[in-house]
Amino acid sequence: MNMLASRGQLRASFIRWALFTVPLCVLLGFLAGTVGSASSPWFQSLVKPDIFPEPKWFGIVWSVLYAMIGFAVAMIAAAWGARGRTAALAVFAAHFLLNLSWSPVFFGAHQITIALAILGAIVLSLLVVIVLFWRVRRGAALLLFPYLAWVCFATVLNYEFLRLNPDADGASGEGQVERVRIGN
Repeated sequence: MNMLASRGQLRASFIRWALFTVPLCVLLGFLAGTVGSASSPWFQSLVKPDIFPEPKWFGIVWSVLYAMIGFAVAMIAAAWGARGRTAALAVFAAHFLLNLSWSPVFFGAHQITIALAILGAIVLSLLVVIVLFWRVRRGAALLLFPYLAWVCFATVLNYEFLRLNPDADGASGEGQVERVRIGN
């Protein structure tokens, strides 16, 4: 028997998904952010670009963005039977793993160049996610535009950190030796 769901059933499905996806996105983002820290001696020693905002804004912005991402995913997950739903969720999952890998690479491993490459992949995969979400639920895709703007800003910021701190790329911060050249 084929039967369309009522608006109430669709709303209930979205709410159930949102109760799962929003906390999950926020929690995973928080956990990824705990690997390494902006208060580490390595990060504190970096020259900060002029566009670097106060550190408190990162937690605020990412919390809001992760909640918006969770709601967008819930909208897609609740779109039972929609063409492209499964592909959109699969591509999003791969994209989100990239997102979660940035903090450990940048703050944990101090790999500024690799982190920049990851951000490039995040931006490109996010564009694909937005297109796929748009085909399923336009509102879900629209929720991702602030996230896209933020990761584009993060990409520029990461580039500026690399430009201003080329010697810090890959630096462990422990056991470093300062080399001094005497003579020619």
